[in-house]
Amino acid sequence: MSFTDALTIIGGLTVALYLLRLAWRCWCGFRQYVLSEHWQVDLRTYGQWAVVTGATSGIGKAYASELARRGLDVVLVSRSEEKLRMLAKEIKEEYGRKTRIIRVDFTGSYSIYPAIAEELRGLEIGILVNNVGMTCSDHFSYFLEIPEQKITQVINCNMLSVPQMTRLVLPHMVERGTGLIINISSQVGIRPQPLLALYSATKIFVTYFSQCLHAEYKSKGITVQVKDAAASQCVVPCMVSTNMTNNLKVNCFVKSASGFAREALNTVSHSSYTSGCLSHALQNAALTVLLPDWLRMSTFLIRKLRNHPKVTNYEGSVCKE
Repeated sequence: MSFTDALTIIGGLTVALYLLRLAWRCWCGFRQYVLSEHWQVDLRTYGQWAVVTGATSGIGKAYASELARRGLDVVLVSRSEEKLRMLAKEIKEEYGRKTRIIRVDFTGSYSIYPAIAEELRGLEIGILVNNVGMTCSDHFSYFLEIPEQKITQVINCNMLSVPQMTRLVLPHMVERGTGLIINISSQVGIRPQPLLALYSATKIFVTYFSQCLHAEYKSKGITVQVKDAAASQCVVPCMVSTNMTNNLKVNCFVKSASGFAREALNTVSHSSYTSGCLSHALQNAALTVLLPDWLRMSTFLIRKLRNHPKVTNYEGSVCKE
């Protein structure tokens, strides 16, 4: 065999391997975002109750309503008691499900969690949706422009809340051998995003924590889904029409909160890491190609973003409740 023949064989095998990988990814995407519409998991098998943080607006409210529609009782956690009572009434009247409300401000320190634990005592919690979050500012800003107190609040809300809420519900899930934890991350957490430094960093924490948790507990029947994940599912949405995105007009790129929650819940058991819907998956793939790190981190783009009047959140779930 000549050297040229050897290179031809190696090249052919390499191309075949890449085509197989592409075909597999296409099949996984088709199964996750298309077939899942017809192969939905009965979420009631995880347990009677679902807990949703940041439940009074945006994606959190949509998740709470969709979970109730699918037959679960819901614990609503947020800081506005008035909004909590209104949502609890809506769910009871529309879906006939039981609700409980817990008023809490997640920008606080560890001291808030014993009270939450007491409220959850005795409930068969099958699903936890760690949705609550907040941005640092409504515009692109340098790190030193963020007030000192705001730094602590963002970290407590976006990061501390996720492992602490998980710690409250996970032991009983492990005992029963089943459970689903859904953690809402963000598209700006996939790659580093200058001028959103703190927010971007908190969201990559959510993604890594979810993926590690899924690996640790999937053998015990626990699904951790990081929208993008499944025994722990991590969800990484792009644009969703909510108050935090100035109620953008819904189109093929921007999902409604209710539509996103419905499609994202369909992906449970099909993926442990998901964009939530086909539109956002395609957008995430395009952004990875069209906005490489060298451009994202460039002084040119930072100056352009700095002149942008407001931040358009990629994640309607991030809310100040």
